[in-house]
Amino acid sequence: MNFQLIKDAILGKEQDFTVLSLKTAILVLAIPMILEMMMESAFAVVDIFFVAKLGESAIASVGLTESVIVLVYAVGFGISMAATALISRRFGEKDYEKAGDVAFQLLLVGGAISILLGALGWFFAEEVLSLMGAEQDVLEIGVSYARIIFLGNSAIMLLFLINGAFRGAGQAHHAMRSLWIANGFNIVLDPIFIFGLGSWDGLGLDGAAIATTLGRGLGVLYQLYHLFNGKHKLRILAQNIKIRWKTVRKIVDIAAGGMGQFLIDSVSWLALTRMNAEFGSAALAGYTIAMRVLIFTILPAWGLSGAAATLVGQNLGANEIARAEKAVWLTTRYNVIFMASVTGIYILFSNQLAGVFTDIDEVQGIASQGLWVIALGYVFFAIGMVLTQAFNGAGDTKTPAWINIGVLWFVEVPLAWILAFPVGLEVLGIFIAIAFAHSFHALVSLYFFKRGKWKRVAV
Repeated sequence: MNFQLIKDAILGKEQDFTVLSLKTAILVLAIPMILEMMMESAFAVVDIFFVAKLGESAIASVGLTESVIVLVYAVGFGISMAATALISRRFGEKDYEKAGDVAFQLLLVGGAISILLGALGWFFAEEVLSLMGAEQDVLEIGVSYARIIFLGNSAIMLLFLINGAFRGAGQAHHAMRSLWIANGFNIVLDPIFIFGLGSWDGLGLDGAAIATTLGRGLGVLYQLYHLFNGKHKLRILAQNIKIRWKTVRKIVDIAAGGMGQFLIDSVSWLALTRMNAEFGSAALAGYTIAMRVLIFTILPAWGLSGAAATLVGQNLGANEIARAEKAVWLTTRYNVIFMASVTGIYILFSNQLAGVFTDIDEVQGIASQGLWVIALGYVFFAIGMVLTQAFNGAGDTKTPAWINIGVLWFVEVPLAWILAFPVGLEVLGIFIAIAFAHSFHALVSLYFFKRGKWKRVAV
């Protein structure tokens, strides 16, 4: 491996991933995907860093809103999976015009759904937060924040689905750059809009929502420019701008499984967040900080796993089934090494990491506890991520969805409730349930992957 390949990966030289050496292909795809997810994870950490300075109620508002906005993420995630599966197959078949058709239909589907969700979120923001157990002080500052986030969900949706299309085409550098633009602007705008500049006092928590929405909107503009400028293999030309109902139905069919995966995961997260709310704002704040810090390593690992989705889709499209499977095992090996290397950091320095975000002893103690307990399952998390992405890249989004139902709804949530309430471990019980359930999830995914149904999925 040479530095020219790394440079090509970052600058975006287009490659044929059906013939490129697998080790090289994984590196060329994974580098921009990891950098993309590192910026996304940095955004999550930086955002909560500034919001935390507004107090427990502000942190709790973000945690509750985010536990609901994940429903938007679920839809975006599902359509993104359809984008990666369909476009990677068309690229494997070298049918770039049909890939452009798919890209336009993705914009239509995602845009229409996001408008509907935005309207619902705006009108029912207060009811949603109340249902999630928000205390009065959280409602007072959190409703307007939630409304802005819901109204700006189109930017979230389009970032998800267009980046899924870029990754399917092997153009991970565009996905990387769009998130760097989106989150780079957010990081700059966050402190300005929250705390003000000069004689302007800022907008407080609402400013965080506005900064996030503006940053993501700029990222979407970058994406659209590269989809419509005609300079790349994945492009939307005049002949692609037409509703193709057969393609729309295929997108909805594949996206349904992807949405199901995320929605099932999201409902589980909603349940866990609601349980945390029973222990007060400090517990909820500690839980929110712990999850944000963990995202800092989970998202890059998810980015590395994304290489498997692209390689599986393109190689199945080229009828290179054995090569697709080999790509999954290689990516799994690399992801395990990465996640194992950061496990020790969380175990040894959990208290110091939590202390960066809060000096409230109770909140810091809960966040620290969450970091080291959940990190104990990280090696298994690494395996599960790659196998899930492999299923999705093949267009088999329904198998991971069924696995999520079995493990998250019938293992994680009941176990968390039992450990938190009857056993009396409170928040610690919830953290233990998360670590155990996601480790078990990896083993179940491994069983179904070895059965090989994913190799025969037609998209």
